[in-house]
Amino acid sequence: MERIVVTLAEQIIKWKTNKTNVLPSEILMVKPDKIMIHDIFIPFVVEKFYEMGFEKVFDPDRIVIIFDHLVPAAKAEDIRHFKIAHEFIEKQGIKNVHESDGICHQLMHEQGYVKPGDIVFGTDSHTVTYGALGVFSSGLGYTDIASIIGTGETWIKVPETIRIKIDGSLPKGVYAKDVILKIIGDIGADGASYKAIEFVGSTVEAMSISSRLTMSNMVVEAGAKVGLFYPDEKTCRYADVSNDILTKFQLEDSASTIKVLEYKAEEFVPVAAIPSNVDNVKAIKELDEIKVDQVFIGSCTNGRLEDLEVAASILQGKRISKNVKLVVTPASREVYEMAATNGYLETFVKAGAIITHPGCGLCCGRGGGIVGDNEVLVATNNRNFLGRMGSESSKTYLVSPAVAALSAIKGFLTYE
Repeated sequence: MERIVVTLAEQIIKWKTNKTNVLPSEILMVKPDKIMIHDIFIPFVVEKFYEMGFEKVFDPDRIVIIFDHLVPAAKAEDIRHFKIAHEFIEKQGIKNVHESDGICHQLMHEQGYVKPGDIVFGTDSHTVTYGALGVFSSGLGYTDIASIIGTGETWIKVPETIRIKIDGSLPKGVYAKDVILKIIGDIGADGASYKAIEFVGSTVEAMSISSRLTMSNMVVEAGAKVGLFYPDEKTCRYADVSNDILTKFQLEDSASTIKVLEYKAEEFVPVAAIPSNVDNVKAIKELDEIKVDQVFIGSCTNGRLEDLEVAASILQGKRISKNVKLVVTPASREVYEMAATNGYLETFVKAGAIITHPGCGLCCGRGGGIVGDNEVLVATNNRNFLGRMGSESSKTYLVSPAVAALSAIKGFLTYE
């Protein structure tokens, strides 16, 4: 073993396994710091857990159970998930439980469950979101999760790394969502399969934690195992940890990566992922006028306070087009309360929007706002797959909160 650890993914794994060095493609056993289970998969995790012969979870304090996709219940069969979850929670003595408090990928970092340098797994592919805080986090299937909560460990293959370097200042009207969509379009839906993506450069350093979360959230749309930002002082303040941890994770310019993609921030423009693939990304200015039936602002990608602030600033004093429905879904109860305090919710109401309870909502196709045949949806979430959010003949365009708000006002897809 000759290679010195230099990428962030390798540094985290090295630290957590107490190894002096690790190599890409090496198989190692790790002990996750947290395991997140959401309401959709809890029945399947529980079934596999007992089927494997386990009786007690390895550590109830390392498990977080979140009800977010199915609350409030939209179908009678959803109640089964709640019943099984409640029985398991009581029997296992699990205290970290959130019902109707918001989306799992918002709550995990908002409530302090994840910290820089942690290894975290969850029953949802967008568990990669926490990489914004320097967390090696990824989604796993319910069989793997059942095994982990029984044994307290699992194996991983050390991923190779793709480095994304972005320097400069983003133009007005361009946001993190535009940046990550452009990158996914360049890499392709499978261009980073089981790879770590790490983001570096002056643009990245200037980004807020919210913007970084948007970026990490979507790396899985290129197949990535994790999407990582090097922790900095912003990270430490947000995660409420000492700056001392910054000495453990240092950016090495000479990192041995399989690919480096370099971007100039000034060249980014407002874009949309057009139906029905996330990597089918086009500059909005290059598209013909597209009439919009509904707009959705929310999800674990763009439902945070910063996103709502951007949308509210555009909608302030305006009304949405009479032919458009606008659904706004805050990512968490805390975001909802802060948006109310700051007047954003009032702005949305006066503009003609429908504000829903915090949660996954329309993104997972279970909440109110399902789109009908041949309707066009402009949305801030992370996937536009065929039929995901309603009729299979509907079309979904993924955009930033700014483009979503502007499109709601104009009645057609626009960035100005």
